[in-house]
Amino acid sequence: MKLARPIFLFVLCFAAILVAQSRRSYGPGRVWWEADRGVVFPLQEDYDDADGLVSILSSSGAVNPAGHAFFEALGSNHRACITCHQPSNAMSLAAATLRERWVETEGQDPVFAAVDGSNCPDLPQPAMASHSLLLNRGLIRIFLPWPPKAVPDFKLEVVRDPTGCNSSPVYGLHSPHPTISVYRRPRMAANFKYAPQLNLMADGREPSLESQAVTATLVHEEAQANPTDAQLHQIVDFEMQLFAAQSADDRGGLLTEKRGPAALGPDNLAAGRAQRFSGEIAAPSSFGLWNKPDAADVQLAFRASAARGSELFADRCATCHAAGSTRAMDIGTTNQLYAINTADLPLFRITCDADGRVIYSQDPGRALITGKCSDVGAIVMQQLRGLAARAPYFSNGSAGTLKDVVDFYDRRYAIGYSERQKQDLINFLRSL
Repeated sequence: MKLARPIFLFVLCFAAILVAQSRRSYGPGRVWWEADRGVVFPLQEDYDDADGLVSILSSSGAVNPAGHAFFEALGSNHRACITCHQPSNAMSLAAATLRERWVETEGQDPVFAAVDGSNCPDLPQPAMASHSLLLNRGLIRIFLPWPPKAVPDFKLEVVRDPTGCNSSPVYGLHSPHPTISVYRRPRMAANFKYAPQLNLMADGREPSLESQAVTATLVHEEAQANPTDAQLHQIVDFEMQLFAAQSADDRGGLLTEKRGPAALGPDNLAAGRAQRFSGEIAAPSSFGLWNKPDAADVQLAFRASAARGSELFADRCATCHAAGSTRAMDIGTTNQLYAINTADLPLFRITCDADGRVIYSQDPGRALITGKCSDVGAIVMQQLRGLAARAPYFSNGSAGTLKDVVDFYDRRYAIGYSERQKQDLINFLRSL
């Protein structure tokens, strides 16, 4: 006797949930990976996030963290690579997770290290207010020498300095070692297999995963010496075989069904079935089997919406989020007039030598590396996997939700999305 369709779908979804829960991680104590943690990094692990489950796949197999440079503290502040690239946050950091961690450790976790986990190292470190940008926006302090090696073609002035770091006599622009402090979201350390130079820092300053690992060890872990060649190989090899993507949605159900869209899930990424831009762009045809008329069923309705969203994304967004994504662009998230006025971030006045043009920017972006006025506010495009696990969004954490992201683009480029189109895009993005 055949089951009625609603009962059959319920049984199917319930079975999928049981499978997912069998390897699902619960609670901050289990979810947070500390340096030198004596637990094997599994072949695959699922973690709760705001919309369902994010999955991390170690495609080469389980990894023993003992003696492994990605998991062991190499510097003086007890951090490791894993500290700022948490599996439960799609190998990045989410502000909500950091707030949980502050409460759980009373602010003592190494992720809050003064060097960059606080608004400025000379602030009183036990105070939550000294770590407000990390706790509220998930921002790490990035401090860069000024001027850069390239002779800048613009003048830079500090207009607003809420953290005090850019005017600090020890860490600021007029200190013995003139430095600019900006605050940025840590990027994913996953999905590099098909694009090993994908999204290496918001300003594109690192030419390779090896150089990025060296800088992270010396700066963020405060090591006294470069990692050895063997340690570098360990870090890069691990990152190159690691994949992260959303695998289940509270409304859309299991996203990794064998006959589902080839664009979704870490297994499809690892197998190359979702390769373009490391799986970032999914051709609308990939969602064809979801592209069905509206239905009362919650799962079918979500999937139909995500399919429509994939078409909108391919039509309107693929120009920027496409292959060759290492280019930097000023989309307005840090430069006025389009940037959200965020009083807790610094503000710089940039005056271009060539024409006297004045730009106000919360983060000059790639211009801090190249010294070019044309690069002010330019940020390297980043990948869009596991978004539900790593809010907030944009390099400065100015978008708290995916709705904020879609609304920003709609305003910035005067697109004129309907509310239904906005929700379709949100559902597509949350399924990645």
